[in-house]
Order: sequence, then structure tokens, then C-alpha cells
Amino acid sequence: QVQVVESGGGSVQTGGSLRLSCAASGRTFSNYRMGWFRQAPGKEREFVAGRTWRGSRTLVADSVDDRFTVSRDNANNMVYLQMNSLKPEDTAIYYCALGDRIYGDTRRRDGYDYWGQGTQVTVSS
Repeated sequence: QVQVVESGGGSVQTGGSLRLSCAASGRTFSNYRMGWFRQAPGKEREFVAGRTWRGSRTLVADSVDDRFTVSRDNANNMVYLQMNSLKPEDTAIYYCALGDRIYGDTRRRDGYDYWGQGTQVTVSS
């Protein structure tokens, strides 16, 4: 089984930046669908940003548009989420997910097979 662990969360003020890291183990994941999701208190887990199978496309949710950037380092089995211009509404637990199926929707939770335990991001006014 692939294991996924997120890190890099913390507390920042509005307008600040954070870089989240996602470490994968068990096998290489260069061809995997990958995505970042977040879940705020009382809300459903929602898609933030991700890359399709083999990294052919990069997708970002409308809620974050160009403030967030997703990338991956295949050589080190790492996935990153660079978050800039953070807002209080970005406060949530952020999850990294990987999908090993060639077919699937990068934006949907059911498009993924392996999930991390989450890392907390808090943005204060």
C-alpha cells in the first residue's frame, strides 16, 4: 500500500504564504493522479488543486485560482502545494491524495485511492 504523509501546515496572517509537502512511500508515483483537498469545520472536503494522470494537466479550484500552485518532485516522491496570499477562508485541514487508476476525476474525492492524515492551516485576520 502507498502511504501518504502531509507536513508544512501552521498559522499565518492574512496575505502570508505556506508551502505544504506530501511525502509518498511504498512505490513511485510519477504516473499517479495527485490532488490537494481541504476540509474546514462544518464543511465537506473540497478539491483545491491537483494534477491528472501522468501530470498531463494541472487543475486549480476556482476558490483559490492562481494563489495556489501544485507541483511534484518525482525523484524524491514528494508533492507540494504552494499557497500565497492566504485568506481566513483558507483555514482548513489540508489533505494530500494519490490515485493509481488511469481513469478518474482529479477534482473528485472518489478519484483517489491513498490519503494522508492531513495538516492544519490557520489564517488569521
